[in-house]
Amino acid sequence: MSNNDIHEMDSVSETDEMECDAVLGMIDEDVVYTQEFLPTYHSIAEGAAVTKAVLVEFNDKPDSLFFNDGVRRIDFILVYEDEDKKHFEKRSTFHHHKTRREYFEASLMKMGMELEATKSVIDEKLLFVKVHMPWDVLCTYAEVLHIKLPIQPNNLSSQPSPWRFFSCITKHFYPNEDLLTKEAEFFTAPFDKERLEHFHVKDKDAFFTASMRGRMAYYILSRAPYKVHGKIKKFGITKLLDGGVYKAAYPLHDGKFNTMSEEESCPNERFLLYKEWAHPKSFYKMQPLNHIRKYYGEKIGIYFAWLGFYTMMLAVAAAVGVGCFIYGYRTQETSTWSMEVCDPDIGGNIVMCPQCDRDCQYWRLNSTCESSKKLCIFDNFGTMVFAVFMSIWVTLFLEFWKRYQAELEYTWDTVEFLEQEEPARPEYEAKCTYERKNPITGVEEKVPYTAFGRCVRVSIGIWTVVFWILLILASIVAIIVYRLAAFFTFSAKLRTQDLKELEPLKEYVTPQMATSVTASIISVVVIMILNILYERVAIWITDFELPRTRTDYENSLTLKMFLFQFINYYSSCFYIAFAKGKAVGYPGRPVYLLGKYRNEECDPGGCLIELTTQLAIIMGGKAIWNNIQEVLLPWVKNLIFLYTRGPSDKAIPRWEQDYQLQPFSNLGLFREYLEMVIQFGFVTLFVVSFPLAPLLALVNNLCEIRVDAWKITTQFRRVVPEKAQDIGAWQPILHSVAIVAVATNAMIIAFTSDMIPRLVYYWSFSVYPYGDHHNNTMQGYINSSLSIFNISDFSNDSKPMKTPDNITTCRYRDFRYSPGHPRQYEYTIYYWHVIAAKMAFIIVVEHIVYLTKFILSYAIPDVSYAVREQIKREKYLTQVVLHETNLKLVTKRLKPVDDGTPKYTKVNLTWKEMEHGSSE
Repeated sequence: MSNNDIHEMDSVSETDEMECDAVLGMIDEDVVYTQEFLPTYHSIAEGAAVTKAVLVEFNDKPDSLFFNDGVRRIDFILVYEDEDKKHFEKRSTFHHHKTRREYFEASLMKMGMELEATKSVIDEKLLFVKVHMPWDVLCTYAEVLHIKLPIQPNNLSSQPSPWRFFSCITKHFYPNEDLLTKEAEFFTAPFDKERLEHFHVKDKDAFFTASMRGRMAYYILSRAPYKVHGKIKKFGITKLLDGGVYKAAYPLHDGKFNTMSEEESCPNERFLLYKEWAHPKSFYKMQPLNHIRKYYGEKIGIYFAWLGFYTMMLAVAAAVGVGCFIYGYRTQETSTWSMEVCDPDIGGNIVMCPQCDRDCQYWRLNSTCESSKKLCIFDNFGTMVFAVFMSIWVTLFLEFWKRYQAELEYTWDTVEFLEQEEPARPEYEAKCTYERKNPITGVEEKVPYTAFGRCVRVSIGIWTVVFWILLILASIVAIIVYRLAAFFTFSAKLRTQDLKELEPLKEYVTPQMATSVTASIISVVVIMILNILYERVAIWITDFELPRTRTDYENSLTLKMFLFQFINYYSSCFYIAFAKGKAVGYPGRPVYLLGKYRNEECDPGGCLIELTTQLAIIMGGKAIWNNIQEVLLPWVKNLIFLYTRGPSDKAIPRWEQDYQLQPFSNLGLFREYLEMVIQFGFVTLFVVSFPLAPLLALVNNLCEIRVDAWKITTQFRRVVPEKAQDIGAWQPILHSVAIVAVATNAMIIAFTSDMIPRLVYYWSFSVYPYGDHHNNTMQGYINSSLSIFNISDFSNDSKPMKTPDNITTCRYRDFRYSPGHPRQYEYTIYYWHVIAAKMAFIIVVEHIVYLTKFILSYAIPDVSYAVREQIKREKYLTQVVLHETNLKLVTKRLKPVDDGTPKYTKVNLTWKEMEHGSSE
C-alpha cells in the first residue's frame, strides 16, 4: 500500500473511522499533557514519518531476559498479530490497527524507550515487541513516581527475636536462607537525579529492581499517545488492548518456575519463590514477604502479609473454638433438658401441635431427640465464653495488624506514600476537559466533570446500587417463601407415621433440618449467580463515577462490592438468627407471610442448630466454588492452550512462554481480599453458633495461601507491580465488621439460643415461689418452656385433618397461660422475666466488651517504638542529604578570588562530614 493510498483512504473514510472507533471503544478525548506527568514526552507532528521498532531474529537463547545484544534488559513485552497475515472484515480496521500501533511505538521511542521486535517461533502471525528503559529514562521516571531508593546502610541495631532461643526448632519453619538470602537494609529517600551521588549506587543495572522497572514502564505505556489529531490525543495501552491492537502487555518472569535458568545473569527469583513458598510441600513455612514484595511489588506483598497474619491469628481462635466444641460434645449426654426430650416418659408423652395448617400431623417431642443432642454441642455455656473471647480476639487481631503493617510500611518504603504522590489514572486524565482552580495550590487544573456533573454521576451510582440491593432482598424473600412451602411439605411427609414409632432415618432428618439444608443449598447457588451479575454492575458504576487514582477506584469498588456481598451472604443467616420463629403467634392464631404462608417455627430447643447448618453449608460451598474458579479454571485453560498449540521441538523464548500463561486480572487481588473479608464476617458475626468456624477458616487459609502463591507463580503472567501502603478500604470494613460482631453475637445468645430462658428457669422459676424444687435445678425445664393448647380452639383453616381420639391438648414452644386461665393464651410472667433478662444480657455484655476493646485499642500503639525511631532516623538522614547538605556545599564552593567574584569548586563530602555539618 502506498502513502497516497493511505492519505486517500484517510480523506474518504471518516465514517469508517468513527465506526471503527466505536468498535474499539476509543472515544475522542481532549488531553493536555503536562511536563509533570511525562517529562520525556515530545509529540510527533501529524503526518510525519514514524520510527519503527527494529525487527530481529530470535537468538536461540530461551532463558534470555535481554535484547539480542545481551546488554539491554527487557522491561516489558507487547504482543500483536501482524496485520498483513490477519484477516479483517473491513480494510479500514486493518489500517487503524496498524497506524495506531506504529504511532504508539514511535511515541515510546520518542520518549526515550528502546524497542526490538521478534517474530514468534510457534505462530507466524504473532510478533513480540521488547521494551527497554535506558538509565536516563529510569532516573527521570523514578523521580516522577517518587520511588524511594537507598542512601545509606541501616546502622540501627534491630531488636533480637524472642524466639532466638528456639532457633534449632523454628528454623525449620522458615524458608532456606541459603537460597532466599536476607537482603541488606538501607535508609531510603525519594529519588532525585540531581543528587545521584548521594544514593547508594553500586551497580546501575541492579540499582532499580525488576519490579520498579516494570512499574515505570507501565506508567509510560499507560500514557503514551497512539493518535494525535490537532488538539485531540488518544493514549494508553489499555485502550489498545481493549481494541485488539495489541494482544497482551506484561513484564517478564525471570525464568521457569520448576527449573533453574542457565543464564548467569538470571536471578532465578521465580524458581526460588516456587520452591520455598508456592510449592505445596512448603505449606508449613513462613512466607518470604520481602522477596515476594521485591518480585511482585508492594500491593501483592501486603496482601500475602495480611493473609498470613490473619491465618496465624486464626490458629489461636481455632484452638479455643475446638476446646468449646469438645466441651459441648462431652456434655451433650449429661444435659438435663436434652435428657428430658429423649426420655420416653417425658418427651415421649408430650404431644406437640402441628407446625403447619391442615396437612401436618401431631408429633411427639422425643422425635427431635437427636437434633436436641446436636444442639447441646453448640448451645451451652462454653459458647458464651467463646463469644466474649472472639470479641477480644478480633480487637487484638486488628490492633496487632496495624503494628505489623506499620513495620512493613517502613521496611517497604511506603510510609510517606501519600495520595498526591499517586498519579491519576489514564482513564481519568483522558476525560479532563473542564478547568477549575485547585483549592490547595490555587493553580488552574483540568478535571473531567463539574461539581454538578459529579453529583449526577454519584446519584446515578447510588440509585443503581439501591436497585440491586432491592433485587437481592427480593431473592431472599423468594427463598423464605420456599422455606415455608418446603417446611409444609416436609412436615406432612416426615411425620405421617404412628406417633409412637420412629423410623431410624427420621430421628435425624426432622422437617426443620430438611428445610434448612435444602434452603441453604439453594441460597449458595443464588448467591454465586448474583455475585457474577453484580460484579459487572459494580465495575460499570465505578467506571462511570470516574475516580481520580487507582486507590480511589479500588476503594469505591470495594465499598460497593462489600455492601452487596454483605447482604447477599449474610441475609439468610440474619433471617434465621433474628426473624425465624420470632413472630409465629400460637396454634389458634398463627401469623402468615403474604397472607398465605404460615411463618416458620423453631425446634423446641431453638433455631441455633439451623443457623449452624446454614453457616457450615455456605462456608463450605463458597470455599469449593472459589477454589474451582481460582485453581481449576486457569489450569484447564493453560492445558487447552498447550494442547491446541501442539508439541514443538523449537527453543521457545522467555517472552513467548509467558504469553502462553493466563493474564492476571486487574480485579484478581480485589477478589482475593473480598473472599477473605467475607470469611472474616462468618468467623466473627455468627461464631457463637458455630465454634468450629475459625478452624474451617484456618484450614481453608492454609490452603489458600499456597494456592494463591502457586497460581500467581505458575499459572499467570507476571503481575504489573503496584505501590500500596496498606490494605486500603478493607481496613475500615474489618473494623466495622468487628464492631457489628459484638452486637450480633450478644443478640444470637439472647434471642436465637435457648440459654437465657434456661438460666432464668434455673435461678428463678425452678424454686419457690414459681417452682416446686427445693434447690436450683434444670429438671422440669422442658415442661415449663412448652405451653398448652386446647385442640378444640383450632380455627377451621388450621385444624389438622386427622386427630387421634385420645388427644385433647397439644404443646407448643412459648410462654403463655393455659386454656381455662382467665388470661388464656396471653404471655406469662416467665415470658417477661426472659425478655428482661435478654435485654439486660445484651446491654451488659456489649458495654463490657466495647469497654475492653477500647482499652486494648488505646493500650496497644499502632506503631512500635522501634519502628518510630527508625522512621525518625531516616527522616533525619534524608534532611541531611537532600536539604542541609546543599547549604554546606554552597558555602564550601563559594571561594573568593582576586577580582572579588565567587568561584565554584567541586567538593566531595563524606557521610560524617554531612551529618556533622547538619548538626552545626
